[in-house]
Amino acid sequence: MPQSMLKFVSLTRQTPDRRPAGERTSDFAEIYQRFDPDRAEKQSSRCSQCGIPFCQVHCPLHNNIPDWLKLTAENRLEEAYELSAATNTFPEICGRICPHDRLCEGNCVIEQSGHGTVTIGAVETFITETAFAEGWVKAPLPARELDQSVGIIGGGPAGLSAADALRRRGYQVHIYDRHDRIGGLLVYGIPSFKLDKSLVRRRIALLEEAGIVLHRNTDIGVDGDVTFDELRRRHDAILIATGVYKARDIKLPGVGLANILPALDYLIASNRVGLGDTVAAFQDGTMNAADKNVVVLGAGDTAMDCVRTAARQGAKSVTCLYRRDKANMPGSRREVEYAEEEGVHFTMLAQPEAFIGDEVVSAVRAGRIHLGVADATGRQTPEMIEGSSFNVEADLVIKALGFDPEDIPQMFDAPGLAVTRWGTVKANFRTRMTELDGVFAAGDIVRGASLVVWAIRDGLDAADQMARYLQARAAPANANAKREAVA
Repeated sequence: MPQSMLKFVSLTRQTPDRRPAGERTSDFAEIYQRFDPDRAEKQSSRCSQCGIPFCQVHCPLHNNIPDWLKLTAENRLEEAYELSAATNTFPEICGRICPHDRLCEGNCVIEQSGHGTVTIGAVETFITETAFAEGWVKAPLPARELDQSVGIIGGGPAGLSAADALRRRGYQVHIYDRHDRIGGLLVYGIPSFKLDKSLVRRRIALLEEAGIVLHRNTDIGVDGDVTFDELRRRHDAILIATGVYKARDIKLPGVGLANILPALDYLIASNRVGLGDTVAAFQDGTMNAADKNVVVLGAGDTAMDCVRTAARQGAKSVTCLYRRDKANMPGSRREVEYAEEEGVHFTMLAQPEAFIGDEVVSAVRAGRIHLGVADATGRQTPEMIEGSSFNVEADLVIKALGFDPEDIPQMFDAPGLAVTRWGTVKANFRTRMTELDGVFAAGDIVRGASLVVWAIRDGLDAADQMARYLQARAAPANANAKREAVA
Protein backbone atom coordinates (compact mmCIF):
# COMPACT_ATOMS: atom_id res chain seq x y z
CA MET A 1 0.00 0.00 0.00
CA PRO A 2 1.36 3.45 -0.85
CA GLN A 3 2.57 5.23 2.27
CA SER A 4 2.47 8.75 0.86
CA MET A 5 1.12 10.84 -1.96
CA LEU A 6 3.01 12.71 -4.71
CA LYS A 7 3.88 9.45 -6.47
CA PHE A 8 3.37 11.02 -9.90
CA VAL A 9 7.16 11.38 -10.15
CA SER A 10 7.64 7.60 -10.01
CA LEU A 11 4.30 6.15 -11.19
CA THR A 12 2.90 6.70 -14.68
CA ARG A 13 -0.74 7.35 -15.42
CA GLN A 14 -2.79 4.21 -15.99
CA THR A 15 -6.44 3.74 -16.87
CA PRO A 16 -8.50 0.61 -16.25
CA ASP A 17 -8.17 -2.02 -18.97
CA ARG A 18 -10.18 -1.08 -22.06
CA ARG A 19 -11.83 -3.79 -24.11
CA PRO A 20 -10.46 -4.10 -27.67
CA ALA A 21 -12.47 -2.16 -30.26
CA GLY A 22 -13.36 -5.28 -32.24
CA GLU A 23 -14.78 -6.92 -29.13
CA ARG A 24 -16.70 -3.98 -27.72
CA THR A 25 -18.46 -3.08 -30.98
CA SER A 26 -20.14 -6.50 -30.88
CA ASP A 27 -22.23 -5.56 -27.81
CA PHE A 28 -23.41 -2.64 -25.70
CA ALA A 29 -21.46 -3.50 -22.55
CA GLU A 30 -19.29 -0.85 -20.89
CA ILE A 31 -15.88 -0.53 -22.53
CA TYR A 32 -13.76 -0.26 -19.37
CA GLN A 33 -13.04 -2.89 -16.73
CA ARG A 34 -12.89 -1.78 -13.09
CA PHE A 35 -9.71 -0.92 -11.24
CA ASP A 36 -8.53 -3.57 -8.79
CA PRO A 37 -7.73 -2.24 -5.27
CA ASP A 38 -3.96 -2.21 -5.79
CA ARG A 39 -4.11 -0.18 -9.02
CA ALA A 40 -6.71 2.18 -7.57
CA GLU A 41 -4.48 2.86 -4.55
CA LYS A 42 -1.40 3.40 -6.70
CA GLN A 43 -3.15 5.71 -9.15
CA SER A 44 -4.68 7.69 -6.28
CA SER A 45 -1.23 8.09 -4.71
CA ARG A 46 -0.12 10.04 -7.80
CA CYS A 47 -2.19 13.03 -6.61
CA SER A 48 0.00 16.04 -5.78
CA GLN A 49 -2.41 17.26 -3.04
CA CYS A 50 -2.38 20.79 -4.45
CA GLY A 51 -2.87 23.78 -2.21
CA ILE A 52 -5.37 25.04 -4.77
CA PRO A 53 -6.96 21.89 -6.26
CA PHE A 54 -8.00 22.92 -9.76
CA CYS A 55 -9.66 19.53 -10.24
CA GLN A 56 -12.11 20.47 -7.50
CA VAL A 57 -12.50 24.05 -8.73
CA HIS A 58 -13.44 22.86 -12.23
CA CYS A 59 -15.88 20.19 -11.01
CA PRO A 60 -19.44 21.59 -11.12
CA LEU A 61 -20.15 19.77 -7.84
CA HIS A 62 -16.85 20.87 -6.28
CA ASN A 63 -16.19 17.30 -5.20
CA ASN A 64 -13.50 16.88 -2.55
CA ILE A 65 -11.30 15.06 -5.03
CA PRO A 66 -7.83 15.36 -3.43
CA ASP A 67 -9.23 14.21 -0.07
CA TRP A 68 -10.91 11.07 -1.35
CA LEU A 69 -7.90 10.27 -3.51
CA LYS A 70 -5.72 10.37 -0.39
CA LEU A 71 -8.17 8.15 1.51
CA THR A 72 -8.19 5.67 -1.38
CA ALA A 73 -4.39 5.61 -1.47
CA GLU A 74 -4.49 4.74 2.26
CA ASN A 75 -7.13 2.03 1.69
CA ARG A 76 -9.70 3.94 3.76
CA LEU A 77 -12.42 3.30 1.24
CA GLU A 78 -15.52 3.68 3.40
CA GLU A 79 -14.35 7.15 4.41
CA ALA A 80 -13.52 7.89 0.78
CA TYR A 81 -17.06 6.96 -0.23
CA GLU A 82 -18.64 9.08 2.49
CA LEU A 83 -16.61 12.06 1.33
CA SER A 84 -17.45 11.43 -2.33
CA ALA A 85 -21.17 11.03 -1.61
CA ALA A 86 -21.23 14.17 0.55
CA THR A 87 -21.17 16.40 -2.54
CA ASN A 88 -22.42 14.06 -5.28
CA THR A 89 -25.78 12.31 -5.33
CA PHE A 90 -24.68 9.89 -8.05
CA PRO A 91 -20.88 9.39 -7.97
CA GLU A 92 -21.11 6.03 -9.74
CA ILE A 93 -22.75 7.79 -12.69
CA CYS A 94 -20.43 10.81 -12.83
CA GLY A 95 -17.42 8.50 -12.57
CA ARG A 96 -18.52 6.93 -15.84
CA ILE A 97 -20.09 9.61 -18.01
CA CYS A 98 -18.57 12.95 -16.99
CA PRO A 99 -16.21 14.43 -19.60
CA HIS A 100 -13.31 14.27 -17.15
CA ASP A 101 -10.89 15.39 -19.84
CA ARG A 102 -12.75 18.74 -19.98
CA LEU A 103 -13.39 19.08 -16.24
CA CYS A 104 -11.44 17.62 -13.32
CA GLU A 105 -8.75 15.61 -15.13
CA GLY A 106 -8.25 18.24 -17.80
CA ASN A 107 -7.38 20.75 -15.09
CA CYS A 108 -5.21 18.47 -12.95
CA VAL A 109 -1.98 20.26 -12.03
CA ILE A 110 0.27 17.29 -12.80
CA GLU A 111 -1.43 17.00 -16.19
CA GLN A 112 -0.42 20.59 -16.89
CA SER A 113 3.15 19.81 -15.83
CA GLY A 114 3.37 16.93 -18.28
CA HIS A 115 3.15 13.95 -15.91
CA GLY A 116 -0.30 12.80 -16.97
CA THR A 117 -3.46 13.43 -14.98
CA VAL A 118 -4.67 11.33 -12.09
CA THR A 119 -7.41 8.97 -13.34
CA ILE A 120 -10.05 10.65 -11.21
CA GLY A 121 -13.14 9.25 -12.93
CA ALA A 122 -11.94 5.65 -12.73
CA VAL A 123 -11.07 6.01 -9.04
CA GLU A 124 -14.47 7.58 -8.33
CA THR A 125 -16.14 4.60 -9.98
CA PHE A 126 -13.96 2.18 -8.03
CA ILE A 127 -14.82 3.84 -4.71
CA THR A 128 -18.57 3.78 -5.32
CA GLU A 129 -18.71 0.24 -6.70
CA THR A 130 -16.75 -0.93 -3.67
CA ALA A 131 -19.25 0.91 -1.45
CA PHE A 132 -22.19 -0.84 -3.11
CA ALA A 133 -20.47 -4.22 -2.85
CA GLU A 134 -19.74 -3.68 0.85
CA GLY A 135 -23.24 -2.42 1.66
CA TRP A 136 -22.14 1.09 2.62
CA VAL A 137 -24.63 2.79 0.28
CA LYS A 138 -27.92 3.36 2.06
CA ALA A 139 -31.30 4.76 1.05
CA PRO A 140 -31.62 8.48 1.87
CA LEU A 141 -33.90 7.99 4.87
CA PRO A 142 -34.74 11.15 6.84
CA ALA A 143 -34.12 11.54 10.55
CA ARG A 144 -37.67 12.85 10.95
CA GLU A 145 -40.73 13.19 8.76
CA LEU A 146 -42.19 16.55 7.76
CA ASP A 147 -45.76 17.15 6.61
CA GLN A 148 -44.91 19.36 3.65
CA SER A 149 -44.72 17.76 0.22
CA VAL A 150 -42.88 18.50 -2.98
CA GLY A 151 -43.85 17.60 -6.53
CA ILE A 152 -41.01 17.18 -9.03
CA ILE A 153 -41.81 17.19 -12.74
CA GLY A 154 -39.13 15.15 -14.50
CA GLY A 155 -37.23 12.08 -13.34
CA GLY A 156 -33.87 12.93 -14.91
CA PRO A 157 -30.64 13.79 -13.05
CA ALA A 158 -31.78 17.25 -11.89
CA GLY A 159 -35.09 15.96 -10.55
CA LEU A 160 -33.52 12.89 -8.94
CA SER A 161 -30.76 14.82 -7.18
CA ALA A 162 -33.30 17.32 -5.82
CA ALA A 163 -35.56 14.47 -4.70
CA ASP A 164 -32.70 12.79 -2.84
CA ALA A 165 -31.70 16.00 -1.06
CA LEU A 166 -35.28 16.95 -0.11
CA ARG A 167 -36.13 13.47 1.13
CA ARG A 168 -33.08 13.49 3.41
CA ARG A 169 -34.54 16.63 4.98
CA GLY A 170 -37.81 14.77 5.67
CA TYR A 171 -40.10 16.20 2.97
CA GLN A 172 -42.69 14.03 1.23
CA VAL A 173 -41.38 13.82 -2.32
CA HIS A 174 -43.29 12.81 -5.46
CA ILE A 175 -41.65 12.52 -8.91
CA TYR A 176 -43.82 12.72 -12.03
CA ASP A 177 -42.35 11.50 -15.31
CA ARG A 178 -43.88 10.95 -18.74
CA HIS A 179 -41.86 7.80 -19.41
CA ASP A 180 -42.39 4.27 -18.16
CA ARG A 181 -38.98 4.30 -16.46
CA ILE A 182 -37.50 6.90 -14.16
CA GLY A 183 -34.09 8.29 -15.10
CA GLY A 184 -34.65 10.56 -18.09
CA LEU A 185 -31.61 10.75 -20.34
CA LEU A 186 -29.71 8.44 -17.97
CA VAL A 187 -32.01 5.65 -19.18
CA TYR A 188 -33.10 6.66 -22.65
CA GLY A 189 -30.47 9.06 -23.96
CA ILE A 190 -27.08 7.70 -22.87
CA PRO A 191 -26.08 4.37 -24.46
CA SER A 192 -25.40 1.37 -22.24
CA PHE A 193 -21.75 1.16 -23.30
CA LYS A 194 -21.27 4.39 -21.35
CA LEU A 195 -23.74 3.75 -18.54
CA ASP A 196 -25.20 0.33 -17.81
CA LYS A 197 -28.91 0.73 -17.07
CA SER A 198 -28.73 -1.59 -14.06
CA LEU A 199 -26.80 1.17 -12.27
CA VAL A 200 -29.67 3.60 -12.74
CA ARG A 201 -32.22 1.00 -11.57
CA ARG A 202 -30.08 0.34 -8.50
CA ARG A 203 -30.10 4.00 -7.54
CA ILE A 204 -33.84 4.41 -8.26
CA ALA A 205 -34.55 1.44 -5.98
CA LEU A 206 -32.78 3.26 -3.14
CA LEU A 207 -34.91 6.36 -3.68
CA GLU A 208 -38.09 4.26 -3.58
CA GLU A 209 -36.85 2.53 -0.42
CA ALA A 210 -36.45 5.99 1.12
CA GLY A 211 -40.14 6.68 0.52
CA ILE A 212 -39.97 8.82 -2.61
CA VAL A 213 -43.15 8.20 -4.62
CA LEU A 214 -42.61 7.68 -8.35
CA HIS A 215 -45.44 8.44 -10.78
CA ARG A 216 -44.47 6.84 -14.08
CA ASN A 217 -46.31 7.32 -17.41
CA THR A 218 -47.69 10.62 -16.12
CA ASP A 219 -48.05 13.57 -18.46
CA ILE A 220 -48.51 17.00 -16.94
CA GLY A 221 -50.75 19.51 -18.70
CA VAL A 222 -54.23 20.22 -19.97
CA ASP A 223 -54.30 17.10 -22.14
CA GLY A 224 -52.22 15.05 -19.71
CA ASP A 225 -52.94 12.86 -16.73
CA VAL A 226 -52.60 15.69 -14.21
CA THR A 227 -52.95 19.42 -14.78
CA PHE A 228 -50.25 21.76 -13.58
CA ASP A 229 -52.73 23.65 -11.39
CA GLU A 230 -53.82 20.41 -9.76
CA LEU A 231 -50.20 19.55 -9.06
CA ARG A 232 -49.70 22.92 -7.38
CA ARG A 233 -52.72 22.25 -5.18
CA ARG A 234 -51.40 18.84 -4.20
CA HIS A 235 -47.97 20.02 -3.10
CA ASP A 236 -46.42 22.81 -1.07
CA ALA A 237 -43.75 23.39 -3.71
CA ILE A 238 -43.10 22.30 -7.30
CA LEU A 239 -39.84 21.74 -9.16
CA ILE A 240 -39.81 21.80 -12.95
CA ALA A 241 -36.92 19.59 -14.10
CA THR A 242 -38.16 18.42 -17.49
CA GLY A 243 -34.91 18.82 -19.40
CA VAL A 244 -34.82 19.84 -23.07
CA TYR A 245 -35.91 17.30 -25.66
CA LYS A 246 -36.95 19.29 -28.72
CA ALA A 247 -34.47 18.49 -31.49
CA ARG A 248 -32.97 21.34 -33.47
CA ASP A 249 -33.61 20.90 -37.15
CA ILE A 250 -31.77 21.89 -40.29
CA LYS A 251 -33.50 23.56 -43.26
CA LEU A 252 -32.00 22.02 -46.36
CA PRO A 253 -33.41 20.62 -49.61
CA GLY A 254 -34.50 17.01 -49.13
CA VAL A 255 -34.76 17.18 -45.36
CA GLY A 256 -38.18 15.50 -45.56
CA LEU A 257 -36.83 12.31 -47.13
CA ALA A 258 -37.29 9.06 -45.25
CA ASN A 259 -34.47 7.73 -43.02
CA ILE A 260 -33.43 11.20 -41.79
CA LEU A 261 -33.86 11.00 -38.03
CA PRO A 262 -33.43 13.17 -34.93
CA ALA A 263 -30.62 11.88 -32.72
CA LEU A 264 -32.69 11.42 -29.57
CA ASP A 265 -35.37 9.38 -31.36
CA TYR A 266 -32.61 7.10 -32.61
CA LEU A 267 -30.93 6.74 -29.21
CA ILE A 268 -34.22 6.17 -27.37
CA ALA A 269 -35.14 3.39 -29.80
CA SER A 270 -31.74 1.73 -29.33
CA ASN A 271 -31.91 1.99 -25.55
CA ARG A 272 -35.45 0.62 -25.45
CA VAL A 273 -34.39 -2.38 -27.50
CA GLY A 274 -31.51 -2.92 -25.10
CA LEU A 275 -33.97 -2.80 -22.20
CA GLY A 276 -36.05 -5.52 -23.80
CA ASP A 277 -38.85 -3.38 -25.25
CA THR A 278 -40.41 -4.03 -28.64
CA VAL A 279 -39.81 -0.99 -30.86
CA ALA A 280 -41.67 -1.14 -34.15
CA ALA A 281 -39.45 1.45 -35.84
CA PHE A 282 -36.40 -0.64 -34.97
CA GLN A 283 -37.94 -3.93 -36.06
CA ASP A 284 -38.92 -2.56 -39.47
CA GLY A 285 -35.36 -1.26 -39.93
CA THR A 286 -36.12 2.46 -39.81
CA MET A 287 -34.05 3.07 -36.67
CA ASN A 288 -31.65 0.17 -37.10
CA ALA A 289 -28.27 1.00 -38.61
CA ALA A 290 -27.42 -2.61 -39.52
CA ASP A 291 -25.85 -2.89 -42.99
CA LYS A 292 -26.41 0.81 -43.70
CA ASN A 293 -24.14 3.69 -44.57
CA VAL A 294 -24.78 6.04 -41.67
CA VAL A 295 -24.02 9.78 -41.64
CA VAL A 296 -24.27 11.72 -38.37
CA LEU A 297 -24.47 15.50 -38.51
CA GLY A 298 -22.85 17.25 -35.55
CA ALA A 299 -19.89 16.59 -33.28
CA GLY A 300 -21.09 16.97 -29.70
CA ASP A 301 -21.47 14.25 -27.10
CA THR A 302 -24.85 13.22 -28.54
CA ALA A 303 -23.30 12.83 -31.98
CA MET A 304 -20.58 10.62 -30.48
CA ASP A 305 -23.27 8.49 -28.81
CA CYS A 306 -24.98 8.11 -32.19
CA VAL A 307 -21.89 7.14 -34.22
CA ARG A 308 -20.79 4.61 -31.60
CA THR A 309 -24.31 3.16 -31.36
CA ALA A 310 -24.45 2.78 -35.14
CA ALA A 311 -21.12 0.95 -35.11
CA ARG A 312 -22.53 -1.52 -32.56
CA GLN A 313 -25.68 -2.05 -34.59
CA GLY A 314 -23.54 -3.33 -37.46
CA ALA A 315 -23.51 -0.34 -39.81
CA LYS A 316 -21.69 -0.80 -43.11
CA SER A 317 -19.97 2.56 -42.59
CA VAL A 318 -20.32 5.42 -40.11
CA THR A 319 -19.34 8.98 -41.00
CA CYS A 320 -19.43 12.00 -38.72
CA LEU A 321 -19.87 15.19 -40.74
CA TYR A 322 -18.79 18.40 -39.00
CA ARG A 323 -18.30 21.92 -40.28
CA ARG A 324 -15.33 22.78 -38.06
CA ASP A 325 -12.08 20.96 -37.28
CA LYS A 326 -11.24 18.61 -34.41
CA ALA A 327 -9.83 21.41 -32.30
CA ASN A 328 -13.26 23.07 -32.32
CA MET A 329 -15.36 19.97 -31.67
CA PRO A 330 -17.72 20.48 -28.71
CA GLY A 331 -17.67 16.81 -27.69
CA SER A 332 -15.24 14.97 -25.42
CA ARG A 333 -11.87 14.29 -27.03
CA ARG A 334 -11.85 10.83 -25.47
CA GLU A 335 -15.20 10.02 -27.05
CA VAL A 336 -13.75 10.97 -30.43
CA GLU A 337 -10.76 8.71 -29.77
CA TYR A 338 -13.03 5.80 -28.83
CA ALA A 339 -15.17 6.36 -31.93
CA GLU A 340 -12.13 6.33 -34.22
CA GLU A 341 -10.96 3.08 -32.62
CA GLU A 342 -14.39 1.64 -33.37
CA GLY A 343 -14.15 2.45 -37.07
CA VAL A 344 -15.99 5.78 -37.29
CA HIS A 345 -14.77 8.09 -40.05
CA PHE A 346 -14.66 11.84 -39.34
CA THR A 347 -15.13 14.19 -42.26
CA MET A 348 -14.17 17.58 -40.88
CA LEU A 349 -14.57 21.07 -42.34
CA ALA A 350 -17.63 19.94 -44.28
CA GLN A 351 -21.12 21.41 -44.10
CA PRO A 352 -24.26 19.67 -45.44
CA GLU A 353 -25.93 21.45 -48.36
CA ALA A 354 -28.73 19.05 -49.29
CA PHE A 355 -30.06 15.53 -48.88
CA ILE A 356 -30.23 13.50 -52.06
CA GLY A 357 -32.75 10.78 -52.89
CA ASP A 358 -36.18 10.06 -54.34
CA GLU A 359 -38.32 9.02 -51.37
CA VAL A 360 -35.51 7.68 -49.17
CA VAL A 361 -32.21 9.46 -48.56
CA SER A 362 -29.28 8.05 -50.53
CA ALA A 363 -26.57 10.66 -49.97
CA VAL A 364 -25.69 13.89 -48.24
CA ARG A 365 -24.27 16.65 -50.41
CA ALA A 366 -21.74 18.71 -48.49
CA GLY A 367 -19.41 21.58 -49.20
CA ARG A 368 -15.88 22.16 -47.97
CA ILE A 369 -15.38 24.77 -45.26
CA HIS A 370 -12.70 27.35 -44.57
CA LEU A 371 -12.51 28.65 -41.01
CA GLY A 372 -12.48 32.44 -41.07
CA VAL A 373 -12.12 35.06 -38.35
CA ALA A 374 -13.26 34.32 -34.81
CA ASP A 375 -16.77 35.34 -33.77
CA ALA A 376 -17.87 36.81 -30.41
CA THR A 377 -17.42 33.43 -28.72
CA GLY A 378 -13.83 33.11 -29.93
CA ARG A 379 -14.59 30.31 -32.38
CA GLN A 380 -13.65 30.71 -36.03
CA THR A 381 -16.58 31.28 -38.35
CA PRO A 382 -17.18 28.56 -40.98
CA GLU A 383 -17.15 29.89 -44.54
CA MET A 384 -18.23 27.74 -47.49
CA ILE A 385 -15.69 27.24 -50.28
CA GLU A 386 -17.46 27.83 -53.58
CA GLY A 387 -17.52 24.86 -55.97
CA SER A 388 -16.29 22.38 -53.36
CA SER A 389 -19.40 20.19 -53.13
CA PHE A 390 -19.11 16.42 -52.75
CA ASN A 391 -21.47 13.56 -51.86
CA VAL A 392 -21.35 11.19 -48.90
CA GLU A 393 -23.30 7.98 -49.42
CA ALA A 394 -26.02 7.61 -46.80
CA ASP A 395 -28.83 5.13 -46.17
CA LEU A 396 -29.48 6.65 -42.73
CA VAL A 397 -28.85 10.24 -41.61
CA ILE A 398 -28.96 11.19 -37.94
CA LYS A 399 -29.29 14.86 -36.99
CA ALA A 400 -27.37 15.52 -33.75
CA LEU A 401 -27.62 19.30 -33.88
CA GLY A 402 -28.56 20.04 -30.29
CA PHE A 403 -31.76 20.49 -28.31
CA ASP A 404 -34.18 23.29 -27.50
CA PRO A 405 -36.79 23.46 -24.74
CA GLU A 406 -40.41 22.57 -25.34
CA ASP A 407 -43.02 25.30 -24.83
CA ILE A 408 -43.51 24.63 -21.13
CA PRO A 409 -46.01 27.46 -20.43
CA GLN A 410 -48.25 26.17 -23.21
CA MET A 411 -47.82 22.51 -22.25
CA PHE A 412 -48.69 23.26 -18.62
CA ASP A 413 -51.30 25.93 -19.44
CA ALA A 414 -49.34 28.25 -17.17
CA PRO A 415 -49.11 31.65 -18.92
CA GLY A 416 -47.59 33.17 -15.79
CA LEU A 417 -44.55 30.93 -16.17
CA ALA A 418 -42.03 33.25 -17.82
CA VAL A 419 -39.39 32.05 -20.27
CA THR A 420 -36.19 33.53 -21.63
CA ARG A 421 -35.62 34.51 -25.25
CA TRP A 422 -34.18 31.01 -25.75
CA GLY A 423 -37.38 29.40 -24.48
CA THR A 424 -35.88 28.13 -21.23
CA VAL A 425 -37.85 28.63 -18.02
CA LYS A 426 -36.86 31.87 -16.30
CA ALA A 427 -35.81 31.28 -12.70
CA ASN A 428 -34.23 33.61 -10.18
CA PHE A 429 -30.53 32.83 -10.10
CA ARG A 430 -30.36 33.05 -6.30
CA THR A 431 -33.67 31.50 -5.20
CA ARG A 432 -34.20 29.15 -8.19
CA MET A 433 -37.88 30.18 -8.10
CA THR A 434 -39.80 31.02 -11.26
CA GLU A 435 -42.22 33.93 -11.43
CA LEU A 436 -44.90 31.65 -9.96
CA ASP A 437 -44.84 31.45 -6.17
CA GLY A 438 -43.66 28.08 -4.94
CA VAL A 439 -42.66 26.87 -8.41
CA PHE A 440 -38.96 26.29 -8.89
CA ALA A 441 -36.95 25.10 -11.90
CA ALA A 442 -33.59 23.39 -12.36
CA GLY A 443 -31.41 21.60 -14.87
CA ASP A 444 -31.44 21.90 -18.64
CA ILE A 445 -34.89 23.51 -18.72
CA VAL A 446 -33.22 26.55 -17.10
CA ARG A 447 -29.61 26.19 -18.23
CA GLY A 448 -30.16 24.82 -21.73
CA ALA A 449 -28.77 21.50 -22.94
CA SER A 450 -25.73 20.73 -20.81
CA LEU A 451 -23.92 18.00 -18.87
CA VAL A 452 -25.43 15.52 -16.43
CA VAL A 453 -23.09 16.77 -13.69
CA TRP A 454 -24.46 20.30 -14.11
CA ALA A 455 -28.02 18.97 -13.86
CA ILE A 456 -27.11 17.25 -10.59
CA ARG A 457 -25.60 20.47 -9.27
CA ASP A 458 -28.66 22.47 -10.30
CA GLY A 459 -30.97 19.96 -8.63
CA LEU A 460 -29.05 20.15 -5.35
CA ASP A 461 -29.02 23.96 -5.43
CA ALA A 462 -32.77 24.02 -6.12
CA ALA A 463 -33.38 21.62 -3.23
CA ASP A 464 -31.57 23.97 -0.84
CA GLN A 465 -33.69 26.92 -1.93
CA MET A 466 -36.92 24.92 -1.84
CA ALA A 467 -36.14 23.85 1.73
CA ARG A 468 -35.65 27.52 2.69
CA TYR A 469 -38.98 28.40 1.09
CA LEU A 470 -40.81 25.55 2.81
CA GLN A 471 -39.28 26.37 6.18
CA ALA A 472 -40.39 29.99 5.83
CA ARG A 473 -43.92 28.86 5.01
CA ALA A 474 -43.99 26.44 7.92
CA ALA A 475 -42.76 28.99 10.48
CA PRO A 476 -46.03 31.00 10.82
CA ALA A 477 -48.08 27.80 11.08
CA ASN A 478 -45.79 26.48 13.81
CA ALA A 479 -45.98 29.79 15.67
CA ASN A 480 -49.81 29.75 15.55
CA ALA A 481 -49.87 26.17 16.78
CA LYS A 482 -47.68 27.12 19.77
CA ARG A 483 -49.93 30.09 20.62
CA GLU A 484 -53.02 27.90 20.49
CA ALA A 485 -51.36 25.31 22.74
CA VAL A 486 -50.46 27.97 25.32
CA ALA A 487 -53.99 29.44 25.19
